[in-house]
Amino acid sequence: MANISLNRKRAKLKQVLGIRARFALLAVILVAPLMLERIRSLEDARAKQIAQATTEFTTVARHSADAQREVISSVETILKSEAFIRASAGGVSKSCDVLRASLPASLPWIRTLLIAGQDGRIQCSTNNMYVGLDLSDRPYFQQAQETGRFVLSDFLLSKPSQTPTVMAVYPVSALSGTSDAVVLATVNLDWMSKIMNNLGGRSGISAVLVDSAGTVLAAPADQSSSVGRPLDNLPLMSAIADMALRSDQDEGSLSFIAVDGSRRAVSYIRIAGTNARLIASIDEDKVSAAVNRDIRTAYLQLAFVVVFVLLGALIAAEKLVIKPIEMLADMAKRFGEGDLSARAARNRLPAEFVPLARAFNAMAAQLGQRERELIASNDRLTVMASIDMLSGLANRRGFQSRLDFEWMRAQQYDNDLSLLMIDVDHFKLFNDTYGHLEGDSCLTRLGETLSGIAADTMGFAARYGGEEFCLLLPNTDLARAIEIGETVRAAVLRLCLPHITSSHMIVTVSIGVAAARPSEALRPGDLIEAADAALYAAKHRGRNTVVEHGLVQDSEGAAEIAMAG
Repeated sequence: MANISLNRKRAKLKQVLGIRARFALLAVILVAPLMLERIRSLEDARAKQIAQATTEFTTVARHSADAQREVISSVETILKSEAFIRASAGGVSKSCDVLRASLPASLPWIRTLLIAGQDGRIQCSTNNMYVGLDLSDRPYFQQAQETGRFVLSDFLLSKPSQTPTVMAVYPVSALSGTSDAVVLATVNLDWMSKIMNNLGGRSGISAVLVDSAGTVLAAPADQSSSVGRPLDNLPLMSAIADMALRSDQDEGSLSFIAVDGSRRAVSYIRIAGTNARLIASIDEDKVSAAVNRDIRTAYLQLAFVVVFVLLGALIAAEKLVIKPIEMLADMAKRFGEGDLSARAARNRLPAEFVPLARAFNAMAAQLGQRERELIASNDRLTVMASIDMLSGLANRRGFQSRLDFEWMRAQQYDNDLSLLMIDVDHFKLFNDTYGHLEGDSCLTRLGETLSGIAADTMGFAARYGGEEFCLLLPNTDLARAIEIGETVRAAVLRLCLPHITSSHMIVTVSIGVAAARPSEALRPGDLIEAADAALYAAKHRGRNTVVEHGLVQDSEGAAEIAMAG
C-alpha cells in the first residue's frame, strides 16, 4: 500500500512539475520581461519605418500619377489641334497632308495620329498600315461620337501591328458642330511604363497603371510582365482589384493580408479625365525586413536563454526534453526530404510529447495525401489550361479534360450533365465570300458571346474544332439545356454579322443538345455522340435551330443514342 501511495504522489508531482510548466515558469521569471521589452521597442521601430516608407512612396506615386495626367493631357491637346485643322482644312486631302507632317518628335508617347470618317473608316494616318481600317464597331469610337468629348480607351492590341496600346479619340464635332470626322491617336504604353520607373526596383513595392476594366496598361521595368494582364490575375493585387476599381474616390488607400500571408498597404489614384488608375502596393514585411530580422533574433535569443537556464537547472531533463526533440527533429527532417512514411514512435517519448507526436503523425499523413492530390490536380490543370487563341475559349484538348472531370463529379453526386454542340451555318461560304480574316473575326465574336453565356450559366465553353463550338453544362437537365441552346442561338442572331450567302443574310448557328446522368454504363463519348447526332439533325431541319437528343440505356445496361424530340 505504501508503494502505491508513493507512486501516486510521484505521478501528481510529475504533472505539476511537467516540462511545459517548468519551461514557462523559468522563462517568465528569468528572461521574459527584458526580452519582451526589447521586442516591444523593435515593434515600435518597425511601425514607424513602415509609416515613413508608406508616406514617402505615396508621394512618389502621386508624382507619377501627375506625370501620367500630363501625358494624357498632351495627347488631348494634340488631338484638339488636329481636330481644328480637320475642321478648317476644307477637305480630306489637305487635312491628311497636314496630319502627316504634324506628329511632334518631342512627344514619343504618341505612336500614330489618324483621321477617321463618320463611318469609322480611317481616311489617313501617319502610319499607312492603318488606312482603310474600320473602327465603327469599336466602343471608344462610338463613345466619342455619342458624347462629343475626348475619350481614352481601355487596353487593346492594335490589329495592324499587334502591339499593346490605348486609343485616344476626339470628335471634330466638338469644335465644328458637324460630325464628319474623328481624330485619333495610338498611345505608346512603353513610354507610360517609363514614367513609372521611379516606382520600380524597390523590394516589397509594386505599382501598376490600370484601365477601367482592371487591365494593366503600364508598370515599372521590373514588373513589365504584368502589362496586358487583368489586375485580379496578379497574385499581390487580386485582393484589392474590385475595391480599387469600383471606388468613386479620386484617391484612396487600404490595407489587407495578401494570399502569400504578407501585410500590404495599397494606394490608388485616378488619372484625371480618364477612368485609369495608378495602384501602388507596399509589402510591409519586406520594407521592414531589417527590423524583422532583429525581432526574430530577439525571439531566438529568448528561446536560447530559456533553454540554457532549463539545462542548467534541470540536468535530469536531458532525457525528457532533448532526446525527444531530437527524435522529432530527425523525423521532421526525413519528412522534409521527401520520406512521406516518416512517423514519430510514440512509445519512445515521454507522456508530454505524445499529443505532439500524434498531431505530427496526423499532419504528416494529411500532407502526404494532399501532396498526392496536388500532383494529380496539377496534372489535370495542365491539360485543362489548353486555350484556343483565336476564340479565347478552351480548345478540344481542354474541353475533353473538363468533360472527364465534370463526368466524374456528376457521377459522384448523381447530377445531370448536358452538352451543346454548336456549328456555324455555311461557314465555308462565309470564308469564301468575306475571306479568312473576317472568318477569324467572326469566330472570335462567337467565342466572346459563348464565353459570356458560359459565365452566366456556370458552364464551360470551348472551340471543338474549325467552326464548331461546344458548351458543357454541369448540373443541368435537358429542358434547361434546350433553353440555354435557344439563348445561344438568339445571342448569335443579335450579333447581326453579315452573311449574304445565307438565307437569313446574317450568321446563324445550328445547335445539338444532349443530356445524361452519368453512370457506370455510360461514358463521356456517348454524350458527345448524342450531341453530335442532334447537331446533324438540326442541320437537316434547315439550320438556325436547336434539336435535342437524349441518352437511354437498354435492358443490358449498354448506352444508346435515342431521339428525344
